[in-house]
Amino acid sequence: MDDRDYMALALEEARKAFELGEVPIGAVLVSEGQIISKGHNLREIGHDATAHAEMIVIQDACRKLERWRLSGTTLYVTIEPCPMCAGALVNSRVDRLVYGSPDSKAGAVESLFNVVQHEKLNHRLAVTAGVMEEECSGIMKEFFRERRRQKKA
Repeated sequence: MDDRDYMALALEEARKAFELGEVPIGAVLVSEGQIISKGHNLREIGHDATAHAEMIVIQDACRKLERWRLSGTTLYVTIEPCPMCAGALVNSRVDRLVYGSPDSKAGAVESLFNVVQHEKLNHRLAVTAGVMEEECSGIMKEFFRERRRQKKA
C-alpha cells in the first residue's frame, strides 16, 4: 500500500465521523505496512474537546503497543493537524505525517504554525502534504454545506 491507499482509509474514517454528525476528519497510524490504529473525530458524541481523530489514534496506538513512543510510525490524517494534535505528534515521536488538505483556520503544520518541524523542539516529523487533497477538502465542504442547510430549515 502507498500514501494514497492509507489516505483512502483515513477518508473512510472521516465518512464515519460525517455520518455521526462529527466534523469529518479521519486518521490512520501505520508502522512497517501494518495499520496500528484508525479513528475519527468524536468531540460532539464524547463531549470532549480533545477527541480529535489524531488524539484518538495516538492514544489507541500507545495502549496497543504498550509504549508512549510511536517511533517508526506514519500518521495519515485527512486535514492538517491543529496545535494540540501537532504537539501530540511531536510528543509521541511519530516519524512522519501525511495529510490531505490544509486548515487555514487551525493548521499547525503549514497554515498558521509549523509545530511538527520547529527547530527548537527535540523531535521533528517528516511531512507530506496534499495527498488526496480534493477528496479530503471535499468532504469537509460537503459537511459544512449540509450543516448550513440544516440550520436554515
